[in-house]
Amino acid sequence: MLHDPLFIVVAIACLVVVAILMVGIGGFARGGEFNRKHANRIMRYRIIAQAIAVVLILVFVYFRRMGG
Repeated sequence: MLHDPLFIVVAIACLVVVAILMVGIGGFARGGEFNRKHANRIMRYRIIAQAIAVVLILVFVYFRRMGG
């Protein structure tokens, strides 16, 4: 499975979501000006990244079921 390029893309997409989530949590924990300025933008980025990751996971599952 590690040799499947689509799996690697899915794994990277999931790691991007985790990284964005960690930045958001860190900013929320720190509070202050950074949180006020960037919290909503980071949340939007996370939601978009999650949607892309879910679509990629569904594409991966679809192609694996077809035997490809």
